[in-house]
Amino acid sequence: MPAVRLVQVCCSARCQGGVPVSSVEARERAAVESAIQRFGREPGPLLVVLHAVQDALGYIPPAAIPAIATGLNLSRAEVHGVVTFYHYFRTSPHGRHVVQVCRAEACQARGAAALEAHAQKQLGVGFDETTPDGEVTLEAVYCLGNCATGPSVRIDGRMHGNVTPERFDSLTSRRSPQ
Repeated sequence: MPAVRLVQVCCSARCQGGVPVSSVEARERAAVESAIQRFGREPGPLLVVLHAVQDALGYIPPAAIPAIATGLNLSRAEVHGVVTFYHYFRTSPHGRHVVQVCRAEACQARGAAALEAHAQKQLGVGFDETTPDGEVTLEAVYCLGNCATGPSVRIDGRMHGNVTPERFDSLTSRRSPQ
């Protein structure tokens, strides 16, 4: 298996004509190497490797995509396509707290549109954005499997149903200040 090398190619003058420049911390490099070594020989390992990297780091660094592609003998386009196709994968660190608002049809029928607008206004960010203080990332999801009690949100992995704008405020104001 080839050595994993995480690089970002920069074509500005200060990079001397596109010489690869290391842009990933040792922790990120170790997570990618570990995932490829552990799962790289399995049939169809891409999703498993991506999950392992995201589980270790909380996201998939864009600079890791070429290394994952090389390690799995795939094109960068194949890896990038999978990372960007699935909403689950992140390409930047998320906030300390993750708030997911269900946007599926059942929740929409029960008032999720008003909740979505309220959540974005209350937090001051749009979907897939993190508050400037790095505390909260707001994500849209397309079914939390809690359809009977929509609209639903999941905050830091904990499910909440029948969420009104007022209840949303209550739930998000109880975040621990750790």
